Formats: sequence, C-alpha cells, structure tokens
Amino acid sequence: MRVAVVFPGQGTQAPGMGQPWRDHPSWAVAERAEEAFGEPLTSLVVDAPAEQLARTRDAQLAVLCTSLVAWDAVKDRLGDSGEVVGFAGHSLGQVTALIASGALGHDDGVRFAARRAEATQAAADAAPGRMAALLGATLEQADAVCASAGGECWVANDNAPGQVVIAGTPAGIEQALTATREHGVRRATPLNVGGAFHTPLMRPASDPIDAALADVGWSPPAAPVMSNEDAQAYDDTSGWRERLVRHVTTLVRWRETMENLAALGATHLVEVGHGTMIAGLAKRTIPDVTVINIATPADLENLTAARA
Repeated sequence: MRVAVVFPGQGTQAPGMGQPWRDHPSWAVAERAEEAFGEPLTSLVVDAPAEQLARTRDAQLAVLCTSLVAWDAVKDRLGDSGEVVGFAGHSLGQVTALIASGALGHDDGVRFAARRAEATQAAADAAPGRMAALLGATLEQADAVCASAGGECWVANDNAPGQVVIAGTPAGIEQALTATREHGVRRATPLNVGGAFHTPLMRPASDPIDAALADVGWSPPAAPVMSNEDAQAYDDTSGWRERLVRHVTTLVRWRETMENLAALGATHLVEVGHGTMIAGLAKRTIPDVTVINIATPADLENLTAARA
C-alpha cells in the first residue's frame, strides 16, 4: 500500500465538524493549535454557526484545525513512513500538507495560516469577487468563457476532468456566465464563497503573506509535497516562500496534482479532514487509485481495513 495524503481547503467547512474528535486523543492537536494561534480556535470547529464559518478567515482556520487533528490520528495508522509517497492540499490545504509533511513546523504553520487567512480576507473585502463552477467544461472552454469578460474573470481551479472553477469581479462573473452556453459549457453553478480566490484580485494579500513567511523555518519533508502552483513534487526546503506567495493569485492545478501523485506510485489516496470533495475529484481524475476519506474517528477503521 503506497499512500498519497491530501488535505481539503476552504469550502469544506461545516458547523460542528470537529465535534466527533472531542473525545479522541488527537484533540490535543487542536488545543496546541489554539495556543500557537493565541486566540480561541477550538470553538470554531465545535460551536461556530454557518454564518460565522462563511467568513474567509474563520473558514480557513476551522478547516486547518480539523485537518491537523485528523492527520494526527491518521499518521499513527500508516506505519512505516515509507508508505507515504507524497502530500498535497487544495488551496489552503497546501499549508496543511506542508505542516503534516514536517516541512513547516506546527506552530509556525498555524500562525502562518492565520496570517494568510487574514490577508486573503482583507483582499476579498477590498475587492469583492465571486466564483462559479463550470461543469462538463474543459480548461480551454473555461479560458474562452473568461476571455469574454473583458479582463475581469480568470480560471481559478482546474479541479478535475469536467470541473473547472472561474473567479472574478461580480460583473466579470456575470458576463462569463452568460457566455457559457455559447462556448458549450454544460452547466455553471455559482459558489457561495467570499471572494475571487486565486486570481489577480488577491494581489493585495501577496505582501502580507510574504512578510508572514519571512521568519519561518523549513525542514526537509517526510515525503515530497506537491505544489498547487505548478503541480510538481518538491522534497527539499527551497522555494516554498515564493510558491506560497504566488499561489494566492494563480490557478490551482489540482487535476495535474492528482495525476502526478498517481505517477509517484500511489495506490491509495487518503483525504484527511472534513468532507469528501477531494475524494470526489480524485475518483474522476485517477480512477485506478483507491480513495479513503478520514473525516471522523470512525473512518479510521477504513484505513485499517485497507492496510490489512
């Protein structure tokens, strides 16, 4: 069994998603994250209502915290570290992947994630934006749809065959959506998110993110970490500061990331954290790789059974 470990990003949050872990030994990770953060954090994954979790900052911190708790439980079930061939995370999940791999220290990683969340929240507040999923669309069709919006819409996520996400100003998205039928897009669905992430509208977040990484120390990861920016695997410590800064304004190459994880020899993909969004994308992109989702302590038995 050769495992690729992947982590979800913003959009997978839900009220009470951390509740199943409250009585698990790995809950100590949430308490440690709260201490490193310096503000209440565990309440986000237990008590926060949907309205609060709709805010970019709170959503990102909640997803990160839940994923780190789940990873603490998962890593003890994986046995020999050689079983993991690579780590990856979708958008915010890339930060979780860097922490899980050991490339980024836990406390540094939590503090950086908080600064990243604050910076992207501020950018979204300064330049309101929207996102939409194009279903049944190719990357080329998505590019054509965005081109019709007069420079106010961009491809944000190449998620899987037949699923591409676009983002832009409210007017740009409106223009793009009216052009979908002309370009043969089967269906377009607006997304309930608070900004145009992974587009030039996030450029005001770049400098604060760069500053937040100035004093962060890096270590060699336990296994290669895939970069969302170029879908390549990195097993050293150089270049991550630059990649993480660029990443907030550039396309998430998730389809290619999944394909390249499979190319590393992964036989199983383990999604660690709340929801099954990544599992669904993986089944469409790398159908020959077995997908296991670990969202609650009960799901750990699925991993044990797969390793038997």
